Amino acid sequence: MHLKVSVFTVSLFITAQLLGDTVVLKSGTEIKGDVIKQSATHLWIDIGHDVIPIDMVQVDQLELEIDDGNDTNKEQSTLYKTSDSLLERIPQSQAEIVGPSVIKVSTPGGLGSGVMINEEGFAITNAHVIQGETDLEVTVWLPQSDGSLQRTTIEEVEIIAINNHLDLALLRITHPENVSFDFSFLEKAESIAVGQPVFAIGNPLGFERSMSQGVVSTKQRSFDGLTYIQTDTAVNPGNSGGPLFNTKGEVVGITNMGIMAAESLNFAIPTRYVKDFISNREAFAYDSKNPNSGHNYHKPPHRIKQGISPVLQDGTGEVH
Repeated sequence: MHLKVSVFTVSLFITAQLLGDTVVLKSGTEIKGDVIKQSATHLWIDIGHDVIPIDMVQVDQLELEIDDGNDTNKEQSTLYKTSDSLLERIPQSQAEIVGPSVIKVSTPGGLGSGVMINEEGFAITNAHVIQGETDLEVTVWLPQSDGSLQRTTIEEVEIIAINNHLDLALLRITHPENVSFDFSFLEKAESIAVGQPVFAIGNPLGFERSMSQGVVSTKQRSFDGLTYIQTDTAVNPGNSGGPLFNTKGEVVGITNMGIMAAESLNFAIPTRYVKDFISNREAFAYDSKNPNSGHNYHKPPHRIKQGISPVLQDGTGEVH
């Protein structure tokens, strides 16, 4: 469905300067009113005497009227940002918006993916992508004034923190022109549901900026005491550390593993773990002089014999 509204109608409401929400089309036209419904493909705006359906492909921005005048939230202690007014879009359209925030992380031993979490150059990837490596470089795609993306390799990469248990690492990247990076918002509140559409962007097997899409198979799949998002979204080596997005363009997880012998069994670290890691990053600070520092949680040894250990028993046969 395409926008069907006369030039006269649009002009009337631009002149009237109605208070409320503002829909900015890619043509530059602004429509003011109240957004009463929104889906991944369309939104409906009440302009007073009529309700207009608008194809999301034509929407460039949506400015919602919010009481505090600030739809984003950034805490200096957490580094990441969230938003209350992100537009739902079909994955193909959303990928064009969030794509520049996805990076490729390269080491002498291999490569993976990552995502920028703020404009200052902080990024998240998997710990196993950079494990044992200190010579890192990232590839970013910088938006240009003509709408194109410039592929740029950056060697000024600093490891800020690393948590092997969660399989997360925090990097800081220096922009070559000392300007702000494109970034993606983290999911403000965990609201994923089984069957919800999601998509991943990364660099599987080195194929840069590849997108795949699917659904959430389950949001609580447990391994080794941690809970993961299971998805049928295609994830391959090289996707590790890259973002899993919902249709609002929020990062709902960080892809980190798949079962290679099976089909469509892939997993992502939920955003709640990412937030906790970022907020407590000082506990996992990387020490370049001692790269093996930090906490490594090893698996306990297997039982040699079954049954109750004698040291837990007394003469009565009771266990203490």
